[in-house]
Amino acid sequence: MPQTLGGCDRTQRKRALFISRRHFIRGASLTSMGFIGSLLGCSATENSQNPVQSFPSQLPRFQFQTITINSRGEIVNRQEKEAQYFQEDLGEGIGLDMVAIPGGEFLMGSPEGEGYDSERPQHRVTIQPFFMGKFEVTQAQWRRVASLPKIKRPLELNPAYFQGDSLPVDRVSWYDCEEFCARLSRYTGYSYRLPSEAEWEYACRAGTTTLSHFGETLTTDLANYDGRPVFGDQPPGEYRQKTTPVGSFYPNGFGLYDMHGNLWEWCADLWHGNYDGAPSDGSVWQDKILWRLELGAGNRGEHMLRGGCWDTVHRYCRSAYRYSFVGTYQIKSHGLRLVCSSAIAFSR
Repeated sequence: MPQTLGGCDRTQRKRALFISRRHFIRGASLTSMGFIGSLLGCSATENSQNPVQSFPSQLPRFQFQTITINSRGEIVNRQEKEAQYFQEDLGEGIGLDMVAIPGGEFLMGSPEGEGYDSERPQHRVTIQPFFMGKFEVTQAQWRRVASLPKIKRPLELNPAYFQGDSLPVDRVSWYDCEEFCARLSRYTGYSYRLPSEAEWEYACRAGTTTLSHFGETLTTDLANYDGRPVFGDQPPGEYRQKTTPVGSFYPNGFGLYDMHGNLWEWCADLWHGNYDGAPSDGSVWQDKILWRLELGAGNRGEHMLRGGCWDTVHRYCRSAYRYSFVGTYQIKSHGLRLVCSSAIAFSR
């Protein structure tokens, strides 16, 4: 069944032991795999269809159920799975569950005859292991981190259009998200950031190659989007006209929730019109000329968003779909999900 916020029980939280901040090598990242790669022991050469999950065995685990649907949206398979994770203590009884995503290879983008030209050329990408938020950042989590001391820019404590502690925070700009990550990183001593676009798609697909991680289609029983337009063989769906609490639907094969719909999720990359020249190592795709546009007059450089949202239709919620927006804008359909590339949690 779908898992709601707070899936880590009290016993597991007590068992979780984080690396001492005083002895942690600050600033380490998965782009430099000498330290982290040897610690995790994860292979980055495995195909994502059969990723090797070799994180430390002491990490806590959680169980979940995934489903597969056919072109009519009917459930044809259910599978019980488990994944490793750690929970970051944000204080005031608020936690942040980070799921271990094993390294591997996958084909990024869409083949000819599927999707849009911006999703091509389809290309193979190698992803190093990392941790990703089980859920989109909630309003309770945002409020807690936004109350921490400012680093570069102020943050609103309650920016969301749709209010509710268990709802994902919306109406946050790319720059707001960067400030959020910076405050959280300073508070925890670990490096939190937005995912690269490649990391996001790899994590969303979770080893699948279909239009969604559920299968060849998507339904509003499985995700929050505008389901009124008919897609393929499936009947019309629901249009909720608002966000839903995180964890309301089934997760994907990595144990991540709401990767399709609910809110567009900011990625670190700047917009590029297609994948010509895209990095093959899963890193953030920057461009000096585009970055100067972002920093220059008008701030017209655009940053990537992924996943679709509550007011988009089916085709914009696909695993491969790409969308961008000006980084300074705060929109009620935009939110975030975190990546941690230098925090390793151990249980006793």
